[in-house]
Amino acid sequence: MNVRSAPIGVFDSGVGGLSVLREVRALLPREALLYYADSAYCPYGDKAPAAIVDRTVAVAEVLLARGAKLLVVACNTATSVALPTLRARFPAVPVVGMVPAVKPAAAATRTGKIGVLATSQTVSGAVLAGLIREHAPTVEVILVPAPGLVAVVEAGDLAGPRVEAALCPLLAPLVAGGVDTLVLGCTHFPFLGEAIRRVTGPDLALVDAGEAVARRIRDVLDARALCAPGPRDGAVTLLTSGDEAAVRALATRLMAVPRAGRCAAPPSLAAAG
Repeated sequence: MNVRSAPIGVFDSGVGGLSVLREVRALLPREALLYYADSAYCPYGDKAPAAIVDRTVAVAEVLLARGAKLLVVACNTATSVALPTLRARFPAVPVVGMVPAVKPAAAATRTGKIGVLATSQTVSGAVLAGLIREHAPTVEVILVPAPGLVAVVEAGDLAGPRVEAALCPLLAPLVAGGVDTLVLGCTHFPFLGEAIRRVTGPDLALVDAGEAVARRIRDVLDARALCAPGPRDGAVTLLTSGDEAAVRALATRLMAVPRAGRCAAPPSLAAAG
């Protein structure tokens, strides 16, 4: 296979990384995409760092064995814990990670107060602490660990009373405290945007890193002359360590969830085969 025609490998502990994949799809429609949902080991956020490293390396090996020309760690937790290991282990392949969107949130806030909603591993990690020191030194940042929300999305619960009940104790103190910008620091959380706004009202700005990651991927492909040739749309192939039928059904649903006033065009999610 011509390396330019090879797929981009994208992975997460489950289906959350599809919020990144749809941004990549929108920006780079020619690229073939290979998505791995590590659903049998989801969530990563409550696991020990060594276990997260082991899983990310194992998933990366699967994607590379299928010819991935670039790896996207579409998981804030896995990025914060395992990105250096992946880059050292696979030096010939570019690896793009992601971090919570603290920088744009700090620039956008009018009240000088932002929140970061993320998994426990991300909230307690050195990567987020470094981002706050570098990009938000004069901003009040309220960190909100939310380990249970990943399971909510993985169960397909995106809106309704049960979801709002889970969100209320996390979000109400932020609104009461004057936070006007919320960083969605887990790739699962953009799929809860409607429910979050029902709890907080429409004025809270929601910020995530999906579009920035897509732009970074484009820049890396350009710099390495790896962009897919031709005018045709690339295929999207789904792999998972979990129940293939259930994951595919949920993935198809999530790819059509509105974001930023638009609906992503749901691609055909082919099974691994």
